Parts: sequence; C-alpha cells; structure tokens
Amino acid sequence: METSAARSGPTHPPQDPPPPGDAHTGGVPRVVTGRRRTVLLALAAVAVLSAAALVVGLASWAPERPEQPRALTGDERERLAAMRVTNYRDLRAAVRVTAGTGAARTELVGWVDWSRPLVYLDVGGPGAGAGRGLLQATPTVVLLRPDPTAVPTPAPPPLVPPTDRWRLHDPPAGQGLAAVLQLIFGLATDRPDPPADAARRVGGATVGAAPVDILQAPPPGPGTSVPPSSPDGHPRYWLDHDARLHRLETGLAGVGPVTVQLNRTDRPTLRPVNALGGRAGQPRALTTAERDRLDRLPARLRARGGAAVTLTAPVAAATNLRGSGWVSWSQRAAYVAVADLGVPQRRTLLRVDGAGVSRAEVPAAVVPGSVESPGRPPLPPPARGWRADARRAGELGLLLDTALRAAGSGGRGAAVRVRGDAVAGRTVDVVELRTARGPLRYWIDRSGALRRLELRTSAGAWAQLDLAPDTVPRLTPAPRPSARGR
Repeated sequence: METSAARSGPTHPPQDPPPPGDAHTGGVPRVVTGRRRTVLLALAAVAVLSAAALVVGLASWAPERPEQPRALTGDERERLAAMRVTNYRDLRAAVRVTAGTGAARTELVGWVDWSRPLVYLDVGGPGAGAGRGLLQATPTVVLLRPDPTAVPTPAPPPLVPPTDRWRLHDPPAGQGLAAVLQLIFGLATDRPDPPADAARRVGGATVGAAPVDILQAPPPGPGTSVPPSSPDGHPRYWLDHDARLHRLETGLAGVGPVTVQLNRTDRPTLRPVNALGGRAGQPRALTTAERDRLDRLPARLRARGGAAVTLTAPVAAATNLRGSGWVSWSQRAAYVAVADLGVPQRRTLLRVDGAGVSRAEVPAAVVPGSVESPGRPPLPPPARGWRADARRAGELGLLLDTALRAAGSGGRGAAVRVRGDAVAGRTVDVVELRTARGPLRYWIDRSGALRRLELRTSAGAWAQLDLAPDTVPRLTPAPRPSARGR
C-alpha cells in the first residue's frame, strides 16, 4: 500500500529567493571578472595618490618669489636706447595720464602726435580745477578750452575739435600741467639715446598678449624726479620686444607720482585748432592762378571799399582778445570793440589809421554781445575817454594795420601755398608770406576775395582777423589828446 508521500513524488528542500538583478541582466547578478577587478584597483590607487599629492601641495605652496633686479642684457639695452626713436617713427598713440594722488589727482585722456608735435587731451580729475576741459598743445604753446561743467572723469575728446573758446593757459596756474606735457613730448626723438649704465630689469608683464620687460632707468631728458616704487629715483618703462613703450611710471617735482599709458593701435590724425596754425598741409610754390589772385588782391580790396571784421587774438597767457568792427580801405581806418576774456566787465575801443592808434576804455554795457563774442563798437564813437596809444595796441594793432596795408601796392615777399581750407563756407587757399614782421597768412577764396588774415604772435599762437563783405559806415575820427602810454 503506497503512502501519500510516495504518490506525490520526490521531495526538495526549500530554496532562497534569487539575488536581485537589474533590467539588463534579467535578474541575473553581474559577475566581476579578474580583469575588471584589476582596473578598479588601479583607479582607486590613482585617486589615493592624487589626494595625497594635493594635500602635500597645499601644505607646501608659497607665492612665487619676485624677480630680483639685474643688469640689462645687450638686447634690452638696445631696445631701451631705441625707445624714443620708435615713438617718433610710430608718429602717434593714444595716451592716458594720471598725475598726483587723492584730491590733487589730475587725469588726461587723448592722443599725442610726436611727429608734429601736438597733444590733444581732455583734462579732468579732482585736481583739474579751472583747467578742466579740452587742451591742445605744442612744446611751446598750450591752449585750453575750459569747461567747468564737464564731468570730473575725462573721456577721449572729439576728433574734430570745437572752434570757439580756446585761450592761452596761465603758466602760474598750470606749472604741474606744463611739466606733464613736457614729459609726454620728451618721450620721442629722432636719434637713439646713449645706453643707460644705471638701468636695470626689475620684472616682466604682459600687455594684451604681448610680453613686456619692466626696465628701470634714468630719464632720457630733464624734468623727472622721484617715481613711485623706485627708491633710486628712476622711472620704470614697460617695453615690448619691438622697443615700443606701453607704460611709464615716474614722478615730477611739484606733481607727485605720474603714470603714462600708451595705446599703440589708437592713433588717429589730429587736427590742430586755428590758434595753433590749423592743419599742417604740404607747402608748395604758388600756381600761376594762385599768384595772379595774390597780385590782384590790393586792387580788389580798394574796389571793395571795406569789410566787417571779427578777431581772435591770443597774444599772451593773460591776454586773450575777441573783437569785432570794421576795416575801411577807402577811409584807411579800422574801428573795433575788443574784449579781454580775463576782464569781462570792460571793453576797449580801438581806432587805427594813418595818424596812429587811439583807444578808449568803456564799460561792457556800452558794447552789445558777450565777452566771447562782443558786438560792433558804438557809432558815433564816445566823445570822451580817448587817448593816443604810444604802443600802437601791440600785436592787435599790428594785425589791424596789416589788414589796412593789404590794399597797398608794396612788395609782399616770398609766398607759398600752405594748404587748402574753408572759411565761411568758401574754399580758400592759405598763402603764407615771410615778411619783416614775421609770417603772415592770407586766406584767399577762388574769386580772389580776402577772407582771413593770420599773424603769428610773440606767444607762438596765431591771431585771426576774419573779413566779411559789408557796407562800412563812416568811421568818424576820435578826439586825439596828447600821446600817453600805459
């Protein structure tokens, strides 16, 4: 008789559930092969070694020691000696200058043209004071266009400079500025400097992507003193491998630390204002037509009879004159009202004729207009206050006298065409004559009319007398007391 166990077949012990697998193995567990185990062990070892190296590196890291000053190599000496010649040959560069510190800091932004030479800058910073505004300068003449309302932070000036409000700067108020300008102009020359025996290389840097050497050397010219971070009093130059200067740190007596930065790629052509002679042009001999217009000019002026005139005459740092009035070739007289920008409450009436120069000082209210643009003098002229001027009104009188003499038939001396230009909407030829009184320029339009006279003053600037066609009234002679100079 079979039992129930026999009928149900052989029995099996209970089994544990299968180990969990993943979706890719269908529940079958991964088996780590010997090769895979070796790779994992190797990665673990690399991670341990990297961590150990990092810990050791952090524990032993220290800042790189600064370079020790050393004597220049032959190549560095040659580049330093050629630095100013390179500036001269490169012609122009953008310039940014910081002079002084704190509340006395002055900032200048613009361009330098070493070939002319000329600088054109916007002057700002907390220390700019009355000098805030635009500046144009040559090594001998500095013109300012003050703008007290300008923002303290300077920006590159407009490439086409404004034509009004330029005046010679006052040296006592601008000695520091003059020293900075001298430094900028002194960065260029047409011949190499002698090697500087005291020069040292004190470090290196990069400007953009270009490596530069920081060289410490005596200044190539006078005017510098103790620069910042330089215990032996020598400037520091950031000089690249092509002998191009990118940065200068120095110091100036009475100014303090000065930093000059140059951008060698920003180098537009600069246009000097009229008081600096305008564009340079390419002087040449007169053509037949130009010579004919110059020769016929006296007869044309006499036929014309006279003209209304406006004048701009920067004759000295403290004497910047503006005026208007008339020149009469038929009456052989000039009568103008003149304002001095430094004395806004007063006007001067001038009459120039064959008998000499007479003048009268009157309140500003007698002459319409502003100090920058005074109106024409009163007619008839005041009956009182006139006196003969033994000095003949200086260079202003010379300018008016030259305008009267332009209608004469005397010789004019050698003449060259300086350039073409424009005034009052007319194309003109600027013709320069070398006379016993100095260089004189006639602006003659293509019809043969004289549009402007320019005379170089003793201050090195150019004074202008613009002439416009007009009916000239009768210029009544002023009373003439005995001559008394001032």
